[in-house]
Amino acid sequence: MRSLGIDLGGKRTGLALSDPAGQFVSPLRVIESADRETVIAGIVEACADEGVEQIVTGCPLNMDGTAGKPALEALRFARIVRDRTGLPTFLFDERRTSLAADAQLAQRRAAGEKLTHKKKKQRRDALAAAAILQAFLAGDRPRLDAAAADAEARLKAGHLGGVID
Repeated sequence: MRSLGIDLGGKRTGLALSDPAGQFVSPLRVIESADRETVIAGIVEACADEGVEQIVTGCPLNMDGTAGKPALEALRFARIVRDRTGLPTFLFDERRTSLAADAQLAQRRAAGEKLTHKKKKQRRDALAAAAILQAFLAGDRPRLDAAAADAEARLKAGHLGGVID
């Protein structure tokens, strides 16, 4: 099953793609935009172009595992993506995926690859999306059903009003 991984960011959103068997993951591209509609359109296009069958969106939980405002934004975003693509969409704990991406960049620098500051940022976002997707496919961490429930409960209680419409 071909899967798309998403590392949602404020200015850049990284995308990664699995092979059809779901065994290998590669960075796909970075969508450079703070406009959510532009990002969603890029994701819809990538899903159609690549034959994606499911989507995995990183969810930035707090280090204690609770869901704050960024996690609620990821939940809202994942719902919109699911509705626009019609594909099964999962949230997945993205804690420490940026660290994994940084480690890969450091290995590439050590191997002699030279990137501009802008290219490093782009590559990092796509590598973070790949780390999210790889961990999801490997079953390294549970899916975020509990975190999504926590986010929903906080929203209904009015603690994070305005984050999800």
